[in-house]
Amino acid sequence: MSNQPGSSTAAEPDQPEAVEATPAVGRPEYAPGALPLALLSIAWLAAMLWSTREAITSTAAGVTAISLSAYALPGVITAALVTGATVALAATNRLGRVTLRFLATVGTGLLVGLVAAVAINLTYADNATTNTIAGTTAAAAVIGGAAAGARQARVVAAIAAATLAAQIFVVLFSRARDPLSDLFGAGETQQSVLDAAKWVSRTESLLAGLIAGLVAYLYLAWSRRRAERRHGAAGPLRWPAYLVAGAGAGLLLLLTEVIIRIGGRGLLDLAAALSEADQVAQTALGTSRVDNAIWLLFVGALTTLIVLGRTLGPRPVDEEDEPAS
Repeated sequence: MSNQPGSSTAAEPDQPEAVEATPAVGRPEYAPGALPLALLSIAWLAAMLWSTREAITSTAAGVTAISLSAYALPGVITAALVTGATVALAATNRLGRVTLRFLATVGTGLLVGLVAAVAINLTYADNATTNTIAGTTAAAAVIGGAAAGARQARVVAAIAAATLAAQIFVVLFSRARDPLSDLFGAGETQQSVLDAAKWVSRTESLLAGLIAGLVAYLYLAWSRRRAERRHGAAGPLRWPAYLVAGAGAGLLLLLTEVIIRIGGRGLLDLAAALSEADQVAQTALGTSRVDNAIWLLFVGALTTLIVLGRTLGPRPVDEEDEPAS
């Protein structure tokens, strides 16, 4: 409003309103650190594909190779989902139009999937098992790329970071499984071994969920501070965004299970048909993967919300809210 002559503000020049450097309405967010996440994800996917190939080619019998392929498929699919998402984020981070960005992320995921599928077909044995792994991996990468087209890019990146941290922890935790089995009472009987394995799995899921939730929160907090340093302001994230980010690693594992039960159904059925013991093993593995994903989902979400709650200060009291004296 212009200053009127004789008013108390007449001597004060008009001041322009401060404009916060927040994303425009409908404009996708910028996900900081997307390139390092993409490089780490590519390395992780390559390591999963290499380890799966080594395990399959080291077996002398084709029957064993089928079992190992079915066992390794979930890890490869999870890595492909994360890689498709992170590479798409890194490639489209500067795009501002929603439709263009979504098309670009899907295209990037498709490119990642094609490269992975070609690498599998060139390095694995040429059989139906290889084609199943290649096709399912390509589909997972496309789905991951499509997820990266969401407007809340910071949440997608937080989920990818949390999933990578949780998966790396699971690999490192494998060294402690045998000592923990003894600690939980694994003995001579089969029942004691199964009970100990169940407690080891729950311990692994609990710790992985804590790590995933903490990493998701740390990424979102870091991305906000980074945006504030660069632009002076950052678009605020409400608590549901933190909830989704914390639960994201578990949600991603559940999505992995859906993909392998659709795209990899033939391989799983083939592995289960080898013998009665293989059928029981495949059923138990599927149940264990779902239980692990659910634990990761709830523990990760709860961890993120608890950490977020501890960082929130008291609600400011406005003068209008103060009780009259």
